[in-house]
Amino acid sequence: MERIEITRSISGIFFMQVCAENDATDEEILAVCNRKNPSGTKNGWVTVIRKIEDCPSEDNPESQLPVACEESPGRTHFLIVC
Repeated sequence: MERIEITRSISGIFFMQVCAENDATDEEILAVCNRKNPSGTKNGWVTVIRKIEDCPSEDNPESQLPVACEESPGRTHFLIVC
């Protein structure tokens, strides 16, 4: 498994989901997202949601992210915003 895996390339209109090693930086995650799954927007993927209270719950069904990965200890599922 790679350090950062795209688990949902599209999650709502402006979001995607990744599963990443807990020590992966925002810059590292965004670089992978923009390289492997470009958003098609001018700025690309720009934000990694690291706190559940920052997740736009009304706009996205993935409102419970970030969460620990159940399948791989030491990894977290993050919501990425463009």
